[in-house]
Amino acid sequence: MNLTVELTTNQVLQLVKQMPPLESRTVLYALAQQAQSEREARLDYAETQLSRLAAERGKAWETMTELQRERFIDDLIHEDRTCVR
Repeated sequence: MNLTVELTTNQVLQLVKQMPPLESRTVLYALAQQAQSEREARLDYAETQLSRLAAERGKAWETMTELQRERFIDDLIHEDRTCVR
């Protein structure tokens, strides 16, 4: 039988503050690692999508310079409007 307890953010923070320093550090480190993993997964997904969009437009994301990538993204964002460069 699984028991789920719903806590507010403030309650979780108070619980962590009550833990011995080494244990609270372990909890915080685990949360930071999870956040980093999720961030990396989002970045990988975004880059895959940008690579696909570039290929659809005859461009190779992998060989584009940082400036070319920035311009490509700017063009994607503004493709529904007429922009003057």
